[in-house]
Amino acid sequence: MSKPLVLIALAFLVSGAAGGVAMAEEGEGSLPHSGADINDIESLQRGARNFMNYCSGCHSLKYLRYNRMATDLHIPEPELAANLMFTSDKSFDTIGTSMPADAEGWFGKQPPDLSLMARARSVDYLYAFLKGFYVDKTRPWGTNNLVLPAAAMPDVLASLQGLQKPVFKNEADEHGSANMVLVGVEQMTPGALKPEEYDQFVRDTVNFLDYAAEPVKAKRQSMGVFVTLFLLVFFAFAYMLKKEYWKDVH
Repeated sequence: MSKPLVLIALAFLVSGAAGGVAMAEEGEGSLPHSGADINDIESLQRGARNFMNYCSGCHSLKYLRYNRMATDLHIPEPELAANLMFTSDKSFDTIGTSMPADAEGWFGKQPPDLSLMARARSVDYLYAFLKGFYVDKTRPWGTNNLVLPAAAMPDVLASLQGLQKPVFKNEADEHGSANMVLVGVEQMTPGALKPEEYDQFVRDTVNFLDYAAEPVKAKRQSMGVFVTLFLLVFFAFAYMLKKEYWKDVH
């Protein structure tokens, strides 16, 4: 391969790496890694169960249909109807919520639709959010959140995770004055699940939300590998053809 072509290839690689660094600098690196994998069908099935049992009472997935979810996650339709369809009896309906229209009066704002939340906030953000609730008696629901301070959402998973208390640390500000800064949380009372079991519960849930945000994501990523390989092979043949055509040109 000629030197100019090598330089072009290197330029593409460097620009891709720079893009990855830029994304990390925008805050992704400060969040715990969820370890979610949209190719793990069993995890997605558990996540669907978790969402429908603990989240669908307040949140909808208005861009995802029940039958699409059943097909993608290999859920038999009788099982879907019996265990996961709480807001409709028609499998072609989108996943709605049972929350009434006046919910804003309860929470201060209408619970958002979560169809695109994983794309808007990232899976790691959702993972940290669901693990970040702590006791705060100054808040209307008695809890606050590390990732989203003053969150309107109550800690609906407290029975599973248990209660957490905030951990503060004295840190000096730019003027040298000492301030109490919230640096984390620690377990206060146990929940129904062990810490590692709750981690898996949250991982499965955000994995399902990642799938719901883009049901074709796994297929798109798989197809992208083959497309890239095809382009590389096509480039090699195109380059050899170019050499053959121009070999007698001086």
